[in-house]
Amino acid sequence: MGVFSALTTAVSGMTAQSYALENISGNIANSRTTGYKRVDTTFADLVPDAALNRQIAGSVAAFSQATNSIQGDLNATRIDTNVAINGDGFFVVDQRASGVGANTQFANQNLYTRRGDFDFDANGYLVNGAGYYLKGLKIDQVTGQLVGTQPEVLRITKEQFPAKATTSIEYRANIPAYPKTNNADSTVPGSELLSPAAFPASNPLSTTQGGTGIVVGSEVTNFLSRSIPGGSVTVYDQLGRATSVELRWAKTTNASAGPPATTDTWNLFVAENTGATGTAVAYRNANVSVTFGSTGQMTNPASGDIPIPTMTIGGTTITGINLTTGGNGLTQNGDVSGQIDARSIRQDGYTAGTLDRVSVSAEGQVIGTFSNGQVVALAQLSVARFNADNSLKRLDGGAFEETIESGPPIIGLGTSQLVGGSVEQSNTDIADEFSKMIVTQQAYSANTKVITTAQEMLSAVFNIIR
Repeated sequence: MGVFSALTTAVSGMTAQSYALENISGNIANSRTTGYKRVDTTFADLVPDAALNRQIAGSVAAFSQATNSIQGDLNATRIDTNVAINGDGFFVVDQRASGVGANTQFANQNLYTRRGDFDFDANGYLVNGAGYYLKGLKIDQVTGQLVGTQPEVLRITKEQFPAKATTSIEYRANIPAYPKTNNADSTVPGSELLSPAAFPASNPLSTTQGGTGIVVGSEVTNFLSRSIPGGSVTVYDQLGRATSVELRWAKTTNASAGPPATTDTWNLFVAENTGATGTAVAYRNANVSVTFGSTGQMTNPASGDIPIPTMTIGGTTITGINLTTGGNGLTQNGDVSGQIDARSIRQDGYTAGTLDRVSVSAEGQVIGTFSNGQVVALAQLSVARFNADNSLKRLDGGAFEETIESGPPIIGLGTSQLVGGSVEQSNTDIADEFSKMIVTQQAYSANTKVITTAQEMLSAVFNIIR
């Protein structure tokens, strides 16, 4: 060991500090790169084999140290398809191999990234700023179940969301014990009831009460004066065509009148053609005797469902629709107004719609909002976690590749959450990098000083023989 060894050690020090400076410069250059993970530098001493009392400090080697497990700040972008991971994990992505448009072929390999600045391209693929395509699992829009088990490149097109025919009308209302119809007179018992004697052309009572269950056009005015409005709702057929369903209620018997009446009974009517004349059908009875007990709770039908009769309204045929009350949604209590208090009238059908916007939920579901008001989960993003995040192989564009040291991916969010409309910033701290740069520069200069000193010592040796 001697002066020449000192020169070699100093050179290794300069090389190591140059390596550190290279990592620092890369970190600073990517301080604004979305999802970038800085690369730190670690140093290891290299000690030559020697006797215990002759060991020396030795030279140095520099190595990279990944910071993949250190999260950067989350920044809101207000772009719905941008998404950041709050916690552990990586988005599963792929690269384009060949082709364009709908014929794009992918490399069919799983890569991983924290860069979540995804946005739609012209073909409906979600691609980030580095050109990586997002992968996940499609969701069946009918069953809501995941399709397949292996992540695939997601493609979400703006195809029409199919129409759904109305099958159920959720009805929540209170019917007054004494309906204040136009014909009702508190001094005349029974004047508030729908009496078949008042309808010579037809008997509008339900078929369960011996009536025909219809109101003809010539008796519309009389019917309206002996019934009260129950609200209206827009329903849809299988093609998504909309039509308005108008409901009216008429009381047919009072329990207080005594036998044979033992309960308060009502009939539900649906308007088929309010402009009907003569013998044409204007209103149809649902043909169900709706009864209420002394506490105002509905006692019939026991299921709480009232089938709406099949009919054609304004050229649109409606069929297979139930008025659903849930058993306790329809009550008969005292009401000074004498009118129906319809608290909620909602139906489950809708017209066809097109995709308006896409967002990402905290659970990683891609949520589509359609022009018909439907909000549907379209896909589930695949998020991979690793036992050794910092052992992933770094690739261009903020992507990583699985290695033996990192272990296989564990698909699932775990305790992490996704934040839609945001991206993760670089985890580089500019102030810290500049501090490390100063230390690195000083260490490099110190090594050059060692070389200068060794050179002076060699010169002194050469001067001995002069």
